[in-house]
Amino acid sequence: MSGTAQAPSAALGHLLDRLDLTLTDTDVFVDPGAPEPLHRIFGGQIAAQALVAMGRTVDRSRLVNSMHVHFFRPARSGPPLQLSVRRVTHGRWSDVRQVDVTQDGKDVLSASATFHRDESGSAPHPAPTPSSTPEIPPRWEEQFAAQPHRLSPLWAQARPVDVRFVDPPMLDPDLARQPRSGMQTLVRSDGPLPDDPLLHAGVLVYASDTTLLETALLPIGRVFADGAFDAASLDHAIWFHRPSRADRWLRFDQHAVSMAAGRGLAAGCMVDEDGDRVLTVIQEGSLRPTGGRGSWLARSATDPVMKGRG
Repeated sequence: MSGTAQAPSAALGHLLDRLDLTLTDTDVFVDPGAPEPLHRIFGGQIAAQALVAMGRTVDRSRLVNSMHVHFFRPARSGPPLQLSVRRVTHGRWSDVRQVDVTQDGKDVLSASATFHRDESGSAPHPAPTPSSTPEIPPRWEEQFAAQPHRLSPLWAQARPVDVRFVDPPMLDPDLARQPRSGMQTLVRSDGPLPDDPLLHAGVLVYASDTTLLETALLPIGRVFADGAFDAASLDHAIWFHRPSRADRWLRFDQHAVSMAAGRGLAAGCMVDEDGDRVLTVIQEGSLRPTGGRGSWLARSATDPVMKGRG
């Protein structure tokens, strides 16, 4: 399991453009907006932008070590996003930042992050015995070629992150009778990235939001493609244990934690090619039964009225 992606994809180029924020005032950044495949902007993209905005207000020698995101409402494709950063603390060892992301004057999300001074001389925690590393599966387009409907409509669009499913539960005909507690993917950017640790961390934020919430449905034998649940991210927390390149393969182990009161909780970790844990992530999202109407994503893909809604 080695090597970087050979050439950047158009989808990755689009994400990098969105992460190249414009400074318009002191600690105020703007993404001028661009057409997106769906009428909503993917939440992981905005979270990645939030991290980059906060990171650009600290010394580049300090690396992100934690990030907490609260989603308030979806953002529409097209109109600009404004990211206003507040410098909460500046300490000897770490800086704390907060950011509010707004669109048309309405709150989209808020986030906070801690950036820590390098302490690479610290003794590492004993590593657990690494699990076997899977072979690289085919691209998702090949894996699901015979059953493309088994992926959420979000996957009908090109993605900036190359996600490879290991034994994908979406293709398991026995999932309803034999539910699972989790799933595993391999992830990396769909092309090489510049040598910028903040940019790599931002792409990992995006990657951590690609499949995690769906994991919460697996213990009840469901996936998003069933159209039985509407989903929306509520909270997203990430702890970065060590710097890592997002353009090299990372194993993303994910498991369901809870599903109750219309909310699902899932947790995961990414492990690099050396067997070192790169990050730990926990995500909570709204998971409400659709009553047979299908998910908002499936409806918005075909309904021109839904496409126009913010």
